[in-house]
Amino acid sequence: MGFLEFLSALFGWIYTLCWSLSFYSQPVLNIRRKSTSGTTVDFPFINTLGFLAYFIYTTAFYSSPVIRYQYALRNNDHTPAVAINDIVFAAHAFIVCAVLTTQYFFPSIWGFERAPGTRPSRLILGVATGSVAAVFIILLVVISTPLDADPRTAWAWLDVVYTISYVKLLITVVKYAPQLVYNFRNRSTRGWSISQILLDFLGGMLSIAQLVMDSYMQGDWSGVTGNPVKFALGNVSMLYDLIFMTQHYVLYRDDDAAKGGEADSLLERGEDRRRLD
Repeated sequence: MGFLEFLSALFGWIYTLCWSLSFYSQPVLNIRRKSTSGTTVDFPFINTLGFLAYFIYTTAFYSSPVIRYQYALRNNDHTPAVAINDIVFAAHAFIVCAVLTTQYFFPSIWGFERAPGTRPSRLILGVATGSVAAVFIILLVVISTPLDADPRTAWAWLDVVYTISYVKLLITVVKYAPQLVYNFRNRSTRGWSISQILLDFLGGMLSIAQLVMDSYMQGDWSGVTGNPVKFALGNVSMLYDLIFMTQHYVLYRDDDAAKGGEADSLLERGEDRRRLD
C-alpha cells in the first residue's frame, strides 16, 4: 500500500469517526437537559430518511455487480469511489438519527416533557413526500425500459440509485434550514449542540480530501463527477456548519450567555409559532 492509499484510508476512517460521533451530541444533550426545547424534530426526522437513502446508495455502489457494471459503462470503466467505511457510516447514522427522532415523537419514553417543535414542518414533510415519490417514478420508468436497452444511454438501475443519491443530496441542502431559522428567530442556539457542528465540519473536510485523493490515484476525475453526491455532501454541510458556528460563537454568544441561567420554559414560549412552516 502506497502513502496516498494509506492516507486515503486513514482520512476515510477518521471522517467516519468524526461524523459518527457528531450524531451523539444532540441526543446526549437532550438527555442531560431532559428536554428537546430549542430544537425541532425537522432535522432528525428528515436526516433519518436521508441516511436511509445514503445507505441504499452506498451499498448498491459498493456491492451490486449490476450497478458497478453500469457505472463502469458510463465512466470509462472506472469503479465507484465508495469505500466500506461509507456503508458503515450510513448504517450507523441511520440508526442514531432514528433513535434521536423518538425523543421528539415519544418524549414520555425518555422522561421528557413534550416541548414545542415535535411536529415536522410542512417544508420537511413536503421534501420527504416528494423524495419518495421521485424514486418511485424513476423506478417505474426503469421497469418499463426494454431489457435489451443499452445502459449507457437508456434508463437503467443505475439511474434509480442516482435518484436515491440525489434524495440524500436534497435532504442535506434543506435539513439544516429549519433549525437555522429557528435559531435566528429565537436569537439563540441554546439547546442546539455545537459539538455536532464542529465534528461535522472536520468530517466534511476529510471526506472531500479522501474523494479527491481517490480520484487522483485512479487518474480520472470521474471519481468526483461520477459521485457528485459524496463531493457535494461535504461542501454543503461545511457551508451550513460555518453559519451555525457564526450563530453560536459570534451573533448569539452574548444572548446565550445571558440565557444560560434562565429556565428552559423561556425558550418554549411561543416556539411553535417560530418554526419554518
